[in-house]
Amino acid sequence: MPTFTIVAGARPNFMKIAPILHQLQARQKQNPEIKFRLVHTGQHYDKKMSGDFFEQLNIPEPDANLGGGGGTQAEQTAAIMVAFEKELMENPSDLVLVVGDVTSTLACSIAAKKLCIDVAHVEGGIRSGDLTMPEEINRMVTDSITDHFFTTSEIANQNLRKSGFPEGKIHFVGNTMIDTLLAQMPRFEKPEGEIFSNLKQGEYFVMTMHRPANVDQEQKLKDMIAAILEGTAGLPIIFPVHPRTAKNLQAIGISAPNLHMCEPLGYLQFNYLVKHAKGVITDSGGITEEASVMNVPCITLRDNTERPETITMGTNELVGTDPSKLKPYLEKIMTGNWKQYQGIPLWDGKTAERIVDILIKAYA
Repeated sequence: MPTFTIVAGARPNFMKIAPILHQLQARQKQNPEIKFRLVHTGQHYDKKMSGDFFEQLNIPEPDANLGGGGGTQAEQTAAIMVAFEKELMENPSDLVLVVGDVTSTLACSIAAKKLCIDVAHVEGGIRSGDLTMPEEINRMVTDSITDHFFTTSEIANQNLRKSGFPEGKIHFVGNTMIDTLLAQMPRFEKPEGEIFSNLKQGEYFVMTMHRPANVDQEQKLKDMIAAILEGTAGLPIIFPVHPRTAKNLQAIGISAPNLHMCEPLGYLQFNYLVKHAKGVITDSGGITEEASVMNVPCITLRDNTERPETITMGTNELVGTDPSKLKPYLEKIMTGNWKQYQGIPLWDGKTAERIVDILIKAYA
């Protein structure tokens, strides 16, 4: 029977691997010969960005933590590759499963393939077309050496077919992040603290920003937040601040009575806020998926997206990085004139089940 190595390294990865791990644990009870190891690369290494997710999502303690956090993109990639190669040589595997598009995804895929170990990529085939994003490089390189693509949409399938990958490698299974969302929704909880205590359902916004295009230029960041404050008519804005953004916000010294900045929140607390918000303003890809399924209006501050299904069938709109473009979109949210979630095929909470079925059949 097979041995699988499951890799996670950064905050978005944990939501994606949790249901796969739960499925593998369930199959292991039926057949103890199924073996798997969970490897945490350590790419995100502070508690809020990493540790809380293991507790809240009931993910088992990792079998190994590679300690690959910190440094530049190249330093991080190199550190993870060196450590993961050693991990695989000491603990041979039939297949390495990577998720998403972070540095760990790329580094572990390359290390595995150079040891002639198969690679499965959960969220294979998604593309933004923007080569200035490190994530796009990670996706393209990972997909170029992947043996099994587990895709979230028909658009991803088409991207892979256009690149010449055979149909037998492409498995349209849905979205494991939505498995986690649907499973955890009954457990969502309001965050503790003064800024959250008076929030009323549908009468506040949630905002996240971390991409260099939005946060690295002081004047642009200042203009963007000013436009958001102007368009939200004094409603509270909850802004969990990514560490890189916090530094830049301090430099511009922006504040307003309704702008509530806080530390990054745990999964259950953050998604509680999203579920009950009037709208979400973000430059994250994953949040657009969750907001869509929860039917919450979502504005994306990017010029492109690798998740176009959240626009065509979800509640997401791609606004761009120009603050002057925000006003009409915020007006639509404020007046309740926003599109509704249409339903995205196979985003039904059973994706991990389909993935594990395919893997066990392929490697039994």
